[in-house]
Amino acid sequence: MQVHVRDEGPRDDPLPIVLLHGTSASLHTWDGWAQSLSGQHRVIRFDLPAFGLTGPNPNNDYSIAAYVQFVEDVADKLGVKKFVLAGNSLGGQIAWAAALALPQRVSKLVLVDAAGYPFQSSSVPIGFRIARMPGLRVLMEHVLPRGVIDSSVRNVYGDPSKVKPELIDRYYDLTLRAGNRQALAYRMDQRMGGDEAHVKELKLPTLILWGAKDKLIPLDNARRFAADIQGSKLVVFDELGHVPHEEDAQKTVEAFKVFLAAPPH
Repeated sequence: MQVHVRDEGPRDDPLPIVLLHGTSASLHTWDGWAQSLSGQHRVIRFDLPAFGLTGPNPNNDYSIAAYVQFVEDVADKLGVKKFVLAGNSLGGQIAWAAALALPQRVSKLVLVDAAGYPFQSSSVPIGFRIARMPGLRVLMEHVLPRGVIDSSVRNVYGDPSKVKPELIDRYYDLTLRAGNRQALAYRMDQRMGGDEAHVKELKLPTLILWGAKDKLIPLDNARRFAADIQGSKLVVFDELGHVPHEEDAQKTVEAFKVFLAAPPH
């Protein structure tokens, strides 16, 4: 696969930061964090298979295990042995699964409105709803109105007025990349986890960041992660939604920097 990667900051950083985006997002969702961190840290982010410019997995395998293997392969390719791993939504689920699978390599974990537990959404972005409906999703592969993307992005913000036309344009353009819409449908079919019992096995320093206005994965799930991961720290942002790192990069990255500077317990 050709992978769309951004690798910024000092190459001699002994502990790079790897950032994983969520469903239908791209590495751009971390722009604010990368800008704030790359002066002192090596920051690596990439478009996961099915999304962004990386595009579909040739095997149509969108299981969490396949994504964990992908993260490991990218780290190997970049020569990164050990790293701090942060992920949002689907990226959060991949991150904690990777921390379990690669305990020698993941030194600290950051879960940002992470998936992994069953949840009851108060509101699901229309793009996700369409991708789960066989009849409509076939249509979506050929016709995808910009309004669907606009509505879906506004849905994941705590304050929809922060969503600018340029942001919608980027989400929309990347969704149009050949194969991405079909890949999203495959991803939705394979989205069941079922391995959340293993979260309790995590034994590494963990920061949980959550937007209290997340309508997709509710705050209860944040509390469950905090209860299940011994010694973890939970920070809640009252005004933010499902993508707090994108909606307010400055506020969220400050919490991350504090966590990063703390000595391992």
